[in-house]
Amino acid sequence: MNQNEFGNLIKEIRKKYNLTQKELAEKYHVTYQAVSKWENGKNMPDVSLIKEISKDFNVSIDDMLEGKYNKKKKMYVKIIFLILIFTTIIFLGIVLLNRESNFEFKTLSSNCSNFNISGSISYNKKKSAIYVTNIEYCGEEDNTLYKKISCTLYESVNGTNKKISSYEYEDNITLEEFLKNVTLSVDNYDKICRVYNDNSLYLEIECTNSSEVMTTYKVPLSMKSNCGGN
Repeated sequence: MNQNEFGNLIKEIRKKYNLTQKELAEKYHVTYQAVSKWENGKNMPDVSLIKEISKDFNVSIDDMLEGKYNKKKKMYVKIIFLILIFTTIIFLGIVLLNRESNFEFKTLSSNCSNFNISGSISYNKKKSAIYVTNIEYCGEEDNTLYKKISCTLYESVNGTNKKISSYEYEDNITLEEFLKNVTLSVDNYDKICRVYNDNSLYLEIECTNSSEVMTTYKVPLSMKSNCGGN
């Protein structure tokens, strides 16, 4: 999924219904800055909001994730025989598309008392994607200006740690400010859903101060339920 395309879709929907960013934000109980980040491709709403937006504006979740606003065009066919053939083809196409492209969601959250995290795994029969957003540090107050901070998403498989995605920043920045800009998005991770277990996915956050002293946080991610055998 392309976050920029998703952002353009949100903007297109908002303008179609003559809403300001503030009005859209108030509708979903978020700040207008959050809506601005959605539209600029810097962040995404959580799974529950995506479902709510999809329902409120009559846009399928598939189209939301693909960044497409599905505009149906009326077609007129004069010959009844051709109408029947066309209707049959469309019906079969919809059935096959629903079987292969309907997305299911599983929610990710933090298993660590120092961090609040929201994220999700979305999957269908063709692909699996992982999104980790809205990472908030809630441990002891830390106003240190770090020269380098990195946030890496790993999967632990049979004792082997596999790096999936990462984000890093090299400049004087606090941990709190760094985390505001972190969004980890992984498309096409697998063609089928993996059976993710609690703690098999985790974040590793490394903070290096001006004296080259590194502080490392390992943040296990828990999932409300696994993907089963899908």
